[in-house]
Amino acid sequence: MASLSSASIPLVRISIQLPCFRLNHGKVQSLRRYSKNKTTHLSISSIVRMCSVAASDSPVSTSMSEQSKSVWIWTENSQVMTAAVERGWNTIIFSSQNQGLATEWSSIAFIDPLFIKEGGIFDGAGKRVATIFEVSTPAELKKLQPEDKHAGNVVIDLLDWQVIPAENIVAEFQGSQRTVFAVSKSPVEAQLFLEALEHGLGGVVLKVDDVKAVLDLKEYFDRRNEVHNRLSLTKVTITQVHAVGMGDRVCVDLCSLMRPGEGLLVGSFARGLFLVHSECLESNYIASRPFRVNAGPVHAYVAVPGGKTSYLSELKAGKEVIVVDQKGGLRTAIVGRVKIETRPLILVEAKRDVNDQTVYSILLQNAETVALVCPHEGNRMQKNVIPVTSLKAGDEVLLRLQGGARHTGIEIQEFIVEN
Repeated sequence: MASLSSASIPLVRISIQLPCFRLNHGKVQSLRRYSKNKTTHLSISSIVRMCSVAASDSPVSTSMSEQSKSVWIWTENSQVMTAAVERGWNTIIFSSQNQGLATEWSSIAFIDPLFIKEGGIFDGAGKRVATIFEVSTPAELKKLQPEDKHAGNVVIDLLDWQVIPAENIVAEFQGSQRTVFAVSKSPVEAQLFLEALEHGLGGVVLKVDDVKAVLDLKEYFDRRNEVHNRLSLTKVTITQVHAVGMGDRVCVDLCSLMRPGEGLLVGSFARGLFLVHSECLESNYIASRPFRVNAGPVHAYVAVPGGKTSYLSELKAGKEVIVVDQKGGLRTAIVGRVKIETRPLILVEAKRDVNDQTVYSILLQNAETVALVCPHEGNRMQKNVIPVTSLKAGDEVLLRLQGGARHTGIEIQEFIVEN
């Protein structure tokens, strides 16, 4: 690795993205056998270009949607190498002493080998594609400003990231033409670098010897990429509303503020989840709480990232849920607190049409601050929500239709009857 005195080393600007190669499944089988039978000791990196496209009218703008993020994996563990290749992270970086291994791997899977030498990373033709710097103090970070004419990829190895917060790196290089990476020792650290100051760095180098770290980081990207899709919401008609007595209901307080039209998907049955509105609207009875959804009783399902559901009673601080708006746009939010209290409940039932035999239901607290989200008409937001205290047969609300059978929150194909 180069020290800060290496800042004069020229960076070569590359005009194309490092490629992600298609995986040959037959070769992967050979690769898996190879990794089990042979222990490899070397320092490598794996890079993938994670691209995501945000919906044009999404209410949420994040850097994860605005630009591609790159991931390199640095390890001495052949099992980690295998896990990376199997997940499409196909550009592998080898030490300069392991060109033979690069050739061997190229015969097993579709990879694009790069090589670490002389404080930089080079392609097979000897062209520099990145420079590596070790940084131990904030003062050293401020000195790390290569000339713009040498713009390219920069890898920063923070000797103590807690002394130099991720925000400092993002701030120093914001607006730079360079793609800046930070070396991370865990998926949690990687997430900090990718999200700092909302924009994050251009990529991370995950330096681990644990396969689970690779899997966890890939899962993180999958969760973040899913927010750029839109959920299909269905219009249903209320058929019945009546009081049922007392029950333990759950208020979910998030670490994010919600806007009008946003809420959580909740339902008594996984086959149909109602869009329950947040308490972001002003009320005559209580101040608005735009971080809160009065979601329903403890038994109800709530949508969480990854296409899964969780029971409301299972939510706790630190868990994630998906926040959905009136048009089906979604984003991930962290639970900050869960409050369970005994309150009067009402049962709400709905159908898609009068001929539909399937009933969708939800129980909610009988309170003016609890509301269901209505369908939107064209580009106009007419009536956003209907408080449950005003809800009546014939009103139309939004529902998320999905498979009804679940095992530990995961949708499965199975015969099931729920009433």
